Amino acid sequence: MKTKIIPILVSISLIIGFSSCEDALYKEYTGYKPVYMSYDDLRESVKSTGIRELENPGKIYYKDKYIFIVEELKGIHVYDNSDNSSPVAVSFVEIPGVIDIAISGYYLYADSYIDLVVLNVQDPENISETYRLKDVLPYTVPPHDSDYPEGRVDSDEGVVVEWQLTTVKERIHYNPVIYPIFFLDSPRFYTPNAMSSGSVSGTGIGIGGSMARFGLKDDILYVVNNNMMKIFDISDPASPVKYNDFYAGWGIETMFMTEENMFLGSQTGMFIYDLSIPWNPVQVSFFRHATSCDPVIVDNNLAYITLRSGTVCGSNVNTLDVVDISNLSDPELIATYPMVNPHGLGKDGDILFICDGWSGLKIYDASDPYSITDHLIYHYPSIDAYDVIPLGDILVMIGDDGLYQYDYSSLDNITLLSSIKTSGDE
Repeated sequence: MKTKIIPILVSISLIIGFSSCEDALYKEYTGYKPVYMSYDDLRESVKSTGIRELENPGKIYYKDKYIFIVEELKGIHVYDNSDNSSPVAVSFVEIPGVIDIAISGYYLYADSYIDLVVLNVQDPENISETYRLKDVLPYTVPPHDSDYPEGRVDSDEGVVVEWQLTTVKERIHYNPVIYPIFFLDSPRFYTPNAMSSGSVSGTGIGIGGSMARFGLKDDILYVVNNNMMKIFDISDPASPVKYNDFYAGWGIETMFMTEENMFLGSQTGMFIYDLSIPWNPVQVSFFRHATSCDPVIVDNNLAYITLRSGTVCGSNVNTLDVVDISNLSDPELIATYPMVNPHGLGKDGDILFICDGWSGLKIYDASDPYSITDHLIYHYPSIDAYDVIPLGDILVMIGDDGLYQYDYSSLDNITLLSSIKTSGDE
């Protein structure tokens, strides 16, 4: 599976060694040199363009028969899904630095490196930026392989859009600086949408996958990163206002919301917040699990958490944990099941969908939480599965090689309705 963007820490002050007076002040090594986009160019870069092929899909979002797929750090693909068996590409909007999105009414909220961008998506063929909150999100850099070190990042130069492998010469700084890399992950509420009429409706909100880090409730947009929760007032949806931010816990990766509570998946466990006062989330408890990357979903009194290895979280754990949350103040692990490399998950009634990485999509009858893996309904092993959105009989799934939709109205005959492959995978 391709590496998805997750929180990591990178030291960008590396002392390699020296042998002369000049060398005492400078270091030279083969490494990744940051390539910048100026802040002025960043803030003039959002534009709707022609249709593009999927290349590196990330988060998915669904509203009013439209599917929005993030092309990581590049932009958003929009598909008209009026016919699940034949989705039609509508447009692509360029948004440098985008990882996460959420939609309320006509307005789509997206991260663009350090900015929060608002887009009007009423006409999906002609999406435009309507507002931008500058410098409200953490400074981020794109990922690269670990074969070589990366050069020092100078945030005054702009945002880092890519890395160039070259000979790097840098002045040595004796106080190493650590830059956190925070990538945000789309929301958790779903309300039935009106039938598609060629436009996105001005009411309701959409639904994102389990890798979400944007959440919507009433007139509030919640955004979590590695350790902070940011709260935005969207009572005027076209012009959000930053309301507050606070420390929400360490290593936060995902967000799942119910009417009353917020569940944050982190590298060390699950944080549970009370949303009785939406503007002031209050932590209720913390459920600790093995150090691992994870999303979490909740259904009634049970939380389902996947833990996976092969990431910067530094774990070799690959499991599905089921947690009893009937007492939110004292969550209790009731079952653990081995998995291969689980990522996103979703649930519809008793049906549990798990994206088990390179082991594919797995569908279980989870009516008995103590014997879930004994009741495998179907397994699609030939895909690299990343995240899902169950929509009531229809499952939307994103994988490394594209978008898939399944009809699960009859569990005895789950069928693939359509697929859109990434470029090079067709």
